[in-house]
Amino acid sequence: MMQTVYLDNAATSPIDPEVVEAMIPCLQEDYGNASSIHHMGRKTSVAVESWRGRIARFIGAEASEIIFTSGGTESNNAAIFGALENSTRKQIITARTEHNAVLYPVEQAAKMGYEIVFADLDHKGRVLPGELEKLLGGDTALVTLMHVNNETGTINPIPELTALCRSRGIPFHCDTVQSIGKIPVDVNELGVDFLSMSAHKFHGPKGAGALYVRSGAPWSPWMHGGSQERGRRGGTLNVAGIVGLGKALDVAHEQMEKNSAHIAGLSRLLVDGLRDALGSQVRFNGDPDGGIPHILSVTVTDDKNQPLDGEMLLLNLDIEGICCSNGSACTSGTIKPSHVMLALGYDEAMAKSTLRFSLGKTNTEEDIGQTVRALSDVVKRHSGG
Repeated sequence: MMQTVYLDNAATSPIDPEVVEAMIPCLQEDYGNASSIHHMGRKTSVAVESWRGRIARFIGAEASEIIFTSGGTESNNAAIFGALENSTRKQIITARTEHNAVLYPVEQAAKMGYEIVFADLDHKGRVLPGELEKLLGGDTALVTLMHVNNETGTINPIPELTALCRSRGIPFHCDTVQSIGKIPVDVNELGVDFLSMSAHKFHGPKGAGALYVRSGAPWSPWMHGGSQERGRRGGTLNVAGIVGLGKALDVAHEQMEKNSAHIAGLSRLLVDGLRDALGSQVRFNGDPDGGIPHILSVTVTDDKNQPLDGEMLLLNLDIEGICCSNGSACTSGTIKPSHVMLALGYDEAMAKSTLRFSLGKTNTEEDIGQTVRALSDVVKRHSGG
């Protein structure tokens, strides 16, 4: 029987058994509404506040600065529109390589009259301090830039970028969905005012996330309803999800050093294996040496240096048991060119021939060997080799 190799952890990661174990009581026994005043409600409320404090400590924050959400998309929307609500300025600075959970809200803000400025990128896909400094002005309401790119693994120099904003009194939002739980994330070292996270990216449950809002940062609630979260986010609290988020972050921090070394080793094996097998027919994108090892973006060509069809590559790899992605939107079965690759200067054909392998702690050396063999075979079959 063919072994399935899951290399799409940046899309979602398998939930950790310890996380499941921590969540079960919230689903079966301690199911009270955390806003209820009876003893079952109070019990779940205590669990929520306990995990709020622990999550805050993991990122160097205060418990009062953590707002629970449904995930990264909600957190990003809440940060962006909550910050704009408190500003009379009309300019937003971001980058074209941001996740759509930032780009689409920013696009909506443009329809509301905001000017959107896209920072230029270096050849690795980073926004460098000198570039941001040129763009900051008296009408800048918000800067929103991700910590780690979800398609290339490239790391933005966030502390240097936030220092520029802080000196000018400009709020900074950072999407850390692909970094938190994988590398150390401390809100004070990063210098951010708003930070988004999502549990299912680090072996937690889907539908659970959090938004960090620095105390005193200009921000207003984005989702209205009940008085939950001190009036900052309406809606019945997802207690099981919150517990799962906290436990997943707990496990991630406990295992971070071990997992990072393991994944870095696998990433080196994958890079070396693909380079040996495909030579000049594989190109490594972003910053494979300086980015996080969890994400590897490669562009594949045939023996005449022509881009191979990405949908064909994905389907053939899937037949061989390899689950990966091309890091782009898939609508009605049609693969669109990655907006990240386009922003990095690739044409549509080359962007479509890009694959994203995202590694996790459950992957093995055998997984990497199977992946290299499978991709090599597919490329050779379609190169006439």
